[in-house]
Amino acid sequence: MTMPSDLDISRETVTLPLSDIAERCGIPASLTEPYGRFAAKVSLDAVAALSQRPRGKYVVVTAITPTPLGEGKTTVTVGLGQGLNHIGKRAAIAIRQPSMGPTFGIKGGAAGGGYAQVVPMETINLHLTGDMHAVTAAHNLLAAMIDNHLHKGNSLGIDPHSVTWRRVLDVNDRDLRDIVTGLGSRADGTPRQTGFDITAASEVMAILALSTSLADLRNRLGRIVIGFTADGAAVTAEDLKAAGAMCVILRDALNPNLMQTVEGTPAFVHCGPFGNIAHGNSSIVADLIGLRSADYLVTEAGFGADMGAERFFNIKCRASGLTPDAAVLVATVRGLKAHSGRYRIVAGRPLPPELLAENPGDVEAGADNLRRQIANVRRHGVSPVVAVNAFDTDHDSEHRVIADIAAAEGAHVAISSHFTRGGKGAAELAEAVVAACDEPGRFTPLYPDEASLTDKVETVAREIYGADGVDFAPAAAKRLAAYESGGYGRLPVCIAKTHLSLSHDPALKGAPTGWRLPVREARLSAGAGFVYLVCGDMRTMPGLSSAPAAERIDIDEQGRVVGLS
Repeated sequence: MTMPSDLDISRETVTLPLSDIAERCGIPASLTEPYGRFAAKVSLDAVAALSQRPRGKYVVVTAITPTPLGEGKTTVTVGLGQGLNHIGKRAAIAIRQPSMGPTFGIKGGAAGGGYAQVVPMETINLHLTGDMHAVTAAHNLLAAMIDNHLHKGNSLGIDPHSVTWRRVLDVNDRDLRDIVTGLGSRADGTPRQTGFDITAASEVMAILALSTSLADLRNRLGRIVIGFTADGAAVTAEDLKAAGAMCVILRDALNPNLMQTVEGTPAFVHCGPFGNIAHGNSSIVADLIGLRSADYLVTEAGFGADMGAERFFNIKCRASGLTPDAAVLVATVRGLKAHSGRYRIVAGRPLPPELLAENPGDVEAGADNLRRQIANVRRHGVSPVVAVNAFDTDHDSEHRVIADIAAAEGAHVAISSHFTRGGKGAAELAEAVVAACDEPGRFTPLYPDEASLTDKVETVAREIYGADGVDFAPAAAKRLAAYESGGYGRLPVCIAKTHLSLSHDPALKGAPTGWRLPVREARLSAGAGFVYLVCGDMRTMPGLSSAPAAERIDIDEQGRVVGLS
């Protein structure tokens, strides 16, 4: 029997009234504002209103180093939430909002899939409540005020060549990566080389996700550093008198969005920071509300445990003061076979037929990546649960290899068929997560605030990535020293590198050894509250493929969306 498409499953779902979903969470109707039939904004007042309720268990979903296809963290997050409810626990989930760039590009939507998705699919993937557009507008307002300041005499003495604040757009468009603005007559502005990033890469998006209140958001926006004067002094959004207007644009966007899964599990969908150069996690305010709305809150961190989870532990948890009770590591047969180095997986193309053949030896050959990621979770004092995301093309012998490796590493393990069976298929995983949450743990950040920025980078590179050390380019070393002397030395670090390897090189699979991390650039996200280091050739504005998803998305005769995946 052929399984229905994600879109068909979404349309066949009989959704509950959002008032019922809010009631399940204990959120009074007065604290919700419907946005159509399928989504509602939850007031920040819910944080205080629910503060006397017991705090639920906090579970983060991460993964092995993924293939270009991803290993199903979002489907596991949704499926686990449904699975916990299936075994009699009260659970909610918190996920990032999809970006329309990937939705119309090669990746497709980001609401889960099969019988483990947030619905309706069209609503969550297309605009939702407009938060992405609010981030775009606030970010570009600051860009416009920078250029206007330069055009109107530059009283702050900004060095135009030092301006790092680009524009953003929620579309994949490679031709906007590097541009020149201000061409034309003198009245048309001051010519300057700049460019566009995708909206998810905006520091404003990272700030929105890390803010704990409207006042915190306002203060963080004011701390954004857009460039420097000729003598090296930082120039901020506050200096440009832009932060207040930016906060006004974002006031409603700071309220989390409430939706539901195909089985009626409450889903907080909020923010979507870029997983490569930002922290890659959904919002703190959604977690603060979700943890008081259920006995278990399941949230998701971008990419592998060396990326999103490391930043969840060392950036998000620092900002929120929250500590996790367990971490779910998603592993797939195809992912571990890819880490054997014997197969090449390309997004948008069919899997190699030989990869689908039964071969437990290839799973074992790539298993060092799983071992490293389990160790990365344990390094933070958190109990790991390995979730084997099962596909129809897998074989029992291959699942047994993963289960044996996880058990040998002292991790809980469960095989999950949530994609095809929903919460029932994730019941075993849910039981394993409950057991992990009941274990005593002592959450420990990777490094102390007072460590130097270079020491923090070295610690992440050596202890999480397995590098022999770090090679700082002279310009990066100079910048880090300047940030230290400028009072930013206590900030955590966010290392921008490929998500396809533990190293900086996507070709290095498994758990590579005998390499050093090259840091070519250091940048400051003072408003978000971290310093990020650029390793390798990172792109902050994706391009479209030769056959983007946009070519298949349309409206049918009934006015319904078709082709969304």
